[in-house]
Amino acid sequence: MMKAAVISEFGEPEVLKIEKREIPKLKTGYVLIEVHAAGINRPDIFQRRGNYPAPAGAIQDVPGLEVSGKIVAVGEGVDDSRIGDRVMALLSGGGYAEYATTHIGSCILMPKNLNFIEAASLPETLFTVWHNVFQRGKLKNGDRLLVHGGSGGIGTTAIQLGCLFGAKVYTTVGSEGKGTFAKKLGAFDFVNYHEVDYEKVWRNEKINIILDSIGGDYFTKNFDLLEDDGTLIYINAMKGAKVELNLLKLMQKRIFLTGSTLRARDESFKAELAEEIEREIVPLLMNGKFKTNVYKAFPLEEVVHAHKLMETGDFLGKIVLNMNRK
Repeated sequence: MMKAAVISEFGEPEVLKIEKREIPKLKTGYVLIEVHAAGINRPDIFQRRGNYPAPAGAIQDVPGLEVSGKIVAVGEGVDDSRIGDRVMALLSGGGYAEYATTHIGSCILMPKNLNFIEAASLPETLFTVWHNVFQRGKLKNGDRLLVHGGSGGIGTTAIQLGCLFGAKVYTTVGSEGKGTFAKKLGAFDFVNYHEVDYEKVWRNEKINIILDSIGGDYFTKNFDLLEDDGTLIYINAMKGAKVELNLLKLMQKRIFLTGSTLRARDESFKAELAEEIEREIVPLLMNGKFKTNVYKAFPLEEVVHAHKLMETGDFLGKIVLNMNRK
């Protein structure tokens, strides 16, 4: 048996309860991870509220999309030599627990200079940013990238990677302190969206890629701001998914409009993505050019407090659950 944080019903953070559960069984191609830490992400909040169900075949009532830990057992088709590997892994669910399973292709060997808490903060954001900004957005040296929400997990990752690959990065944030933090990560400029309109401030900056998780009224502003032949990428829609699209403007400016969700993608897609991340980003982690940004780690038993902090937005970087293993 193992401890897990379970969604007892949909609602506020208090619906998360610590329960005993059976250790999940292995499927072909899967590994069992002894979880040392688990990252907390915005989709976990949506799942707890009942707005973002886990995909078919995943654990439905235990959130958690990323973990770090040790492989302690392997399923059919996975070499026994992987037992004992220290990994950071992407999951479809079930990460808020002492043990979790995932396909071997979604596991990345932990760089030796990272601890488990640092490593648990990375998979969801690395997979999301690399696929959307680099594969779909085709970011290249000299591009001007706008990242909305630059102080959270996705934002801090996108800012750093954008800068490391030669882009000039702009970001929107909710306070001057968060803006200062973003600039330390490499952002060229920031706008406090509580005070000024980013579309008006940057209308002459020739921004050609925008990564947006906000939606709502940002959609039209993004279109107006983008340069001709620019790319608008959506990974969430916190202010609303239904927007009005001016097709004439789309055609006139030749805008590329794209977006994706990661959780339900198939195992082969995630494995190919993991290989690119190992090749392109892990060396940047090992040499210290890309830095982890863990704001606070909570024991599993304090998961309610962790979710409350996530919902306030009053943090920088990532929030992590620590299983306190020795």
